[in-house]
Amino acid sequence: MSAIDLNARASSDFDAKLLETTAVLQQAARDYAPLGADTAPRISQASSLGAEDMVISHLINTLELDIGIFVLETGMLHAETLDLLGRLKASSRAPVQVFTPATEAVVQFVAREGKDAMYRSIGLRKACCQIRKMEPLNRALQGKAAWITGLRREQSGARADVPLVDTSDATRVKLNPLANWTWGDVWYFIAINKIDYNPLHDQFYPSIGCAPCTRAVSAGEDFRAGRWWWEEEAAKECGLHVKASPTPERTPA
Repeated sequence: MSAIDLNARASSDFDAKLLETTAVLQQAARDYAPLGADTAPRISQASSLGAEDMVISHLINTLELDIGIFVLETGMLHAETLDLLGRLKASSRAPVQVFTPATEAVVQFVAREGKDAMYRSIGLRKACCQIRKMEPLNRALQGKAAWITGLRREQSGARADVPLVDTSDATRVKLNPLANWTWGDVWYFIAINKIDYNPLHDQFYPSIGCAPCTRAVSAGEDFRAGRWWWEEEAAKECGLHVKASPTPERTPA
C-alpha cells in the first residue's frame, strides 16, 4: 500500500487551510521580494525533500512565486532522496540550490570519531549535525530576511506550538505555512496534484533525514520515532528548528 493510499484523508476544513497557506506564501513573496532587478529574493524554502516540503515547493512553483528553494545535501542522504533531488532540480520553475558540508570538516570528524560516531553519544551526533547541516544552513541563509519550512504542529510534541509566522529569532523570520495541516491533508494534496515524492514514504518513513539516522516506523509510533531512534524523545532535533530563546512568538496577520 502506498503512502497515498494509507494517508490521503483531507480534514473537514482543508480548503480553508489551503487558502491560509497560499495567503502566507503570497504575502511572503511580496514582503521579501528582491530589492533590485539583479538581486535575489530575500526569502527561500529550506527543503528536506520530505512530503511536506514537496507540497510547499509545488505551491511555490504553481503560484509562480519569487521564492527560491535550497536543499542541504549532507553527504549521508538515501539514494532515493538524492534521486528526488535530481528530479526536483530538473522540474522546478524556482531555482533549487544545493548546499554541502565543508569537505575538510567532514574528513577530519570521520577520521577522529569514526563514521558511526552519531550512535555513541548525543554530543557526537549533534557535532555531526553541526558539520553536515547547521554550517551549510548558515551559508544558505546568508542575506535572507526569512525562510520557509515544512514544520507542522502534528509532527511531535516539541512542535505542537509551531506558528504560521515565527518572529522569535531577531535574525530572520521563519514561515511555517503548513503548521495547521494534518498528515492526511499533506497526502491528500499530494494525491490530487500528483506531486512527486520520496518512495521511502511508501516504506513507512514519515520523516526522512540522513540514512544512518532514519528508520521506518511501526504502527502506533509517532511521526518522528524513526529519527535518532536510539535517543530520548526530548533530544530529537538536529538544531535547524530549535528556538534560540524563549521569546514569545507572534503571529502577524
